[in-house]
Amino acid sequence: MGHRDVATVGLGGPVGSGKTAMVKRLVPRLDDAGYNVGVIANDIMTQADAEQLQASFEGRLPEDLVAGVETGACPHTGIREDPSMNLAKIDEFTERHPDLDVVLVESGGDNLAATFNPELADYFMFVISVAEGDDIPAKRGPGVTQADLLVINKKDLAPYVDADLDLMERDSERVRGEEPTVFTNCKTEEGIDEVVDLIERSVLFA
Repeated sequence: MGHRDVATVGLGGPVGSGKTAMVKRLVPRLDDAGYNVGVIANDIMTQADAEQLQASFEGRLPEDLVAGVETGACPHTGIREDPSMNLAKIDEFTERHPDLDVVLVESGGDNLAATFNPELADYFMFVISVAEGDDIPAKRGPGVTQADLLVINKKDLAPYVDADLDLMERDSERVRGEEPTVFTNCKTEEGIDEVVDLIERSVLFA
């Protein structure tokens, strides 16, 4: 069994946008829905995110289905230019767990140009934070415009950073056309069910 026998969902976005928090919310829902889930956390020189996720999912996911990949270079390298390390890790997952349904691949913190190689991710989510500025969608970065799903996270911070959520929604619709955008708050889990529904309909029910 190889990569093409399991669905893969990439999560990209800038540092601090909430990618790891998003993974922590998605995994229990997918697991409770009956899917067998694997998780890969990319970073440049550390296993910190992977270790954090292993602790979070202890008792829920097998330990060998939560792994880290150290790219040793720009985060783009491991998810776009040369995804071989991630693909090898997915192959390890599927060899040990042939009933695996989906692997979430979290990129290291990156900028608005981050995108996933289609050989690595069947479905690409780009996560931004309201705290980064309400002009982010209007800047038309490749992550924003090319992602299958744009997630605008930390919506609860909008009043504190003078962010206009209506403006972000309008700009997202303008630059993304019919591709979906979801506002989320990982603390209260607002919007998470909608994200899971989109993943299911796009890559698990397809």
